[in-house]
This record gives sequence, structure tokens and C-alpha cells, in this order.
Amino acid sequence: MAAQTLSGKGFREVINLAGGIRAWNGEKAFFGQEKGLELFTGNESPEQTLVIAYGLELGLEEFYVSMAKTVNSEAVKNLFQKLSRIEINHRDRIFREYVRISHTTVSQEAFASDQVASAAEGGMTTEEYVSFFNPDLESPEGVIELAMSIEAQALDLYFRASERVEQKESQEFLSQLADEEQAHLRQLGQLMDSVIEERS
Repeated sequence: MAAQTLSGKGFREVINLAGGIRAWNGEKAFFGQEKGLELFTGNESPEQTLVIAYGLELGLEEFYVSMAKTVNSEAVKNLFQKLSRIEINHRDRIFREYVRISHTTVSQEAFASDQVASAAEGGMTTEEYVSFFNPDLESPEGVIELAMSIEAQALDLYFRASERVEQKESQEFLSQLADEEQAHLRQLGQLMDSVIEERS
């Protein structure tokens, strides 16, 4: 029924997975559909939506930066630095959008200093992610798998939040953020391919 509804609304690439979600072997959200939604009440203004998103990006960036200082493998250290740059670019874009719609003159440094990164992308703490996945943080593949899981959770959270917010502009921002997380997943997939090729 969902596939028929989407097809009826003009979506061209709709796939009905035989066996449903239980048959899906790719990335999927975990900890239930409410996880992370406590960050979004549904009443956020577009500016508040972007502030929350900025804080989530900042949380993940801080995790990657801190991990780069603790691992022994030079390849993994470089990988964490690369992942942190992806998050920096994303939060910079979010900040520019915030400035555009709020007409503020605040500097990014001042704006960032007001943010408390209580969670990372996807609405979970990095400790929760690491505890749940128990990745090998000295292995490039383990780090990329963890990053992909976080991005998949973030995509899902932004999509679910977009369905509950009332303001149209906030919905559009959240949908756009979900699309950007999907692009990050593609980037990570390409990165994983290149790491596997290097090992071959």
C-alpha cells in the first residue's frame, strides 16, 4: 500500500521489499522510532530548527576530533580528521542558512560557543553509538561503518522530525538536512570502496 501511494504521488523509483524491513540488510535506524525526537517538539521555528541541527553536527565533529587524538593508526587518524571536515562543512552551511533567515550579525565563533553538544547526529550520544556498535576504532572499515550508522540514524531522525513540525519552512529545512545526510552516506560508501580497494 505504501509503494502504491508513493507511486501515485509521482515517485518513480519505488521498491516494495519482499519480507519487509526484516529482509533489509542495509542501514536502518535503531532504538525505536522515538529515539532523538525529544530534541524536536514540533513547535520549533526555522531558526530553532537550525540551532538544534548545528548542535548535532558540532557533537559529531567534536567526537571525530577527539578520536583522532586517541587512536594509534595513522590511517585511522587521517580518516577521523576527514570525517570531522565533512561535519565542519555541514555545520558551516547550517550556520550560513541561520544567518540568512535570522538576519543576525553574530560571528560563527560566538554562535558555536552558545551551543551545547549534548548529542551527535541522529540524536544519540557518541557513547551510545560506540557502546551499541562496539566498532574497531583502529580499523578504517570499523570507523566508516560507525560513521555510516550515525549518518543513517541522522537521516532517519531528520525525516521523522520533518513529519512532526508545524512550520512549513522548518519542515523544508529538516527534509533538506535528511537529503544531505543521504549524500553523506553516499560519500562514506565511496570512501569504504576506496579503503577496500587499497587493501586488495
